[in-house]
Amino acid sequence: MKYTDIDTRKTAFIFELDNVLYPEKDYLFQVYYLFAGYLEYLDLIDATEATNLMVETFNKQGKDAVFAAVQKKYGLNDNYHLHFNFLMDTANVPLKLLLYQNMLELMQDIVVDRKKLFIVTNGNPAQQLNKIKHTEWHGLEQFLICYFACEILPKPEPDIVNKILADHHLNRRDIFMVGNTDDDLMCAEASGVDYVNVAQFL
Repeated sequence: MKYTDIDTRKTAFIFELDNVLYPEKDYLFQVYYLFAGYLEYLDLIDATEATNLMVETFNKQGKDAVFAAVQKKYGLNDNYHLHFNFLMDTANVPLKLLLYQNMLELMQDIVVDRKKLFIVTNGNPAQQLNKIKHTEWHGLEQFLICYFACEILPKPEPDIVNKILADHHLNRRDIFMVGNTDDDLMCAEASGVDYVNVAQFL
């Protein structure tokens, strides 16, 4: 699917961030690397081994299992969890996060066509903002309007979409929403806006 396949009457586009505009693992794996360096500095834990453990746990069990695996392996106390979470929210990652090429081209087409571009993302607002700051937007950042759903109610609740409609004087028929989770789909359905899974663009 390409921009030219979308109803030309759409005037505003809503995107989730993680795994829609860029691969979330590109951020997480860099944070794991930084946290492993912290462990090596404080406790002489092998940083490469710790990084590999976190990446392997992510791949097999998902991101929510990562710290518990490291804690169990190395006997870490809960203070390390605080630092892990702090890094997740504030890390100055060494490499820029790169957009999926197809999504970059889609957003560029939207901007050229003078239509509105929104990011509506679930998750911790501090962490999501940090990801946005470390993304290579190729000049698109000046056109982005960002909303953090958890500051109101997280998706699948429709409140954040309703706020966008009110803030920007839009109608539901104007909106085209792109996501990748059941929460995104249910939010779109509850909001009464058109929705497509990102897989159709990638």
